[in-house]
Amino acid sequence: MTGITIYGCGQDEAAMFRELAPRFGVVPTITQAPVSEANTQLASGNRCVSVSHKTPITNSVLLALSRACVAYISTRSIGRNHIDVDYANRVGITVENIAYSPDSVADYTVMLMLMAIRNARSTVRRTDAHDYRLNRVRGRELRDLTVGVVGTGRIGTAVVARLRGFGGRVLAHDSRPKTVADHVPLDELLRRSDIVTLHAPLTADTRHLLDRRRIERMKYGAFVINTGRGPLLDTEALAAALESGRLGGAALDVLEGEEGIFYADRRNKPIDNKTLLRLHELPNVLISPHTAYYTDHALRDTVENSLTNCLAFESGDQHG
Repeated sequence: MTGITIYGCGQDEAAMFRELAPRFGVVPTITQAPVSEANTQLASGNRCVSVSHKTPITNSVLLALSRACVAYISTRSIGRNHIDVDYANRVGITVENIAYSPDSVADYTVMLMLMAIRNARSTVRRTDAHDYRLNRVRGRELRDLTVGVVGTGRIGTAVVARLRGFGGRVLAHDSRPKTVADHVPLDELLRRSDIVTLHAPLTADTRHLLDRRRIERMKYGAFVINTGRGPLLDTEALAAALESGRLGGAALDVLEGEEGIFYADRRNKPIDNKTLLRLHELPNVLISPHTAYYTDHALRDTVENSLTNCLAFESGDQHG
């Protein structure tokens, strides 16, 4: 039977791996700890490992895995920006991502849009404090707005499909257009959109895709939604634009510098990300801890595809 070592595995993932692995003829070795030089021995005898997106994997760890005869890494995420894929290839390790239900992130993205344009954060907070007055700022309706979708892969395309039901205008930008939405240059999308939602993959070219210069080109009072990757957005520039009133609001499920903060209980610990603390102070900013993907359907997809990717590699049918 094929073996796979699963690092950084949460309780719900572990339960799913234990349920599904026998059906695929795979023997799982499961640890909650992220992969490190100190625990690469857990991969002994297994050419395949599965890793989480929550912890960056250093080149020294990749080298240690290679020396432990690991030949394949499946990351339980769509993005691979937490791994130096070129270095992994140089030390003999193939790295692949997995696919999971795009509906999980697409649903969450539209939810954040609606919450942002209806001032949901401030409304709920006031109600929690038993203040039941109407907000001085009226909400807006999606049918009256233009939404710009940046990146039209599986998730971006699913967002476009959902937005059609609201009746507003949808613009899209992608280096390789994939939808029937109106595709326009990025600067035109920013100029015309009331809401900009980011779904591009994170690469060297897309890092700070929405930087200070491009934020200044956005429509006055526009909203930014990010359920893609934190570094797609220059967070310092975003905070400044929100504080000045240049932008109307933001809803962020991902954030630059989220590592070591998101997925942990930090209620009684200091947070050293000053920009995150600035954003928390703003009433028109919603922040959630990289949770858009987190549904039962997507979790099952993630586990199943981690196992099938490993089996495909072992059978010589790798496609990454």
